[in-house]
Amino acid sequence: MNWDQLEGQWKNLKGDIRTKWAKLTDDDFELIAGKKDKLVGKLQERYGWEKENAEKELDHYIKGLNSDLKN
Repeated sequence: MNWDQLEGQWKNLKGDIRTKWAKLTDDDFELIAGKKDKLVGKLQERYGWEKENAEKELDHYIKGLNSDLKN
């Protein structure tokens, strides 16, 4: 799954993302609206991560989604 696909399925994936990163608020999800750069920024803000770490965590999560889809 690439980011365009994830963005298109944002409403369906919000619950899983909320479970993965519980510090994100409802307001955060409204602001993010499926935009990768906004999600990375909110992960930095809520978890105190550097941008590179937030991107790494997000990329790892997306790779996991790809694995789940193949199985």
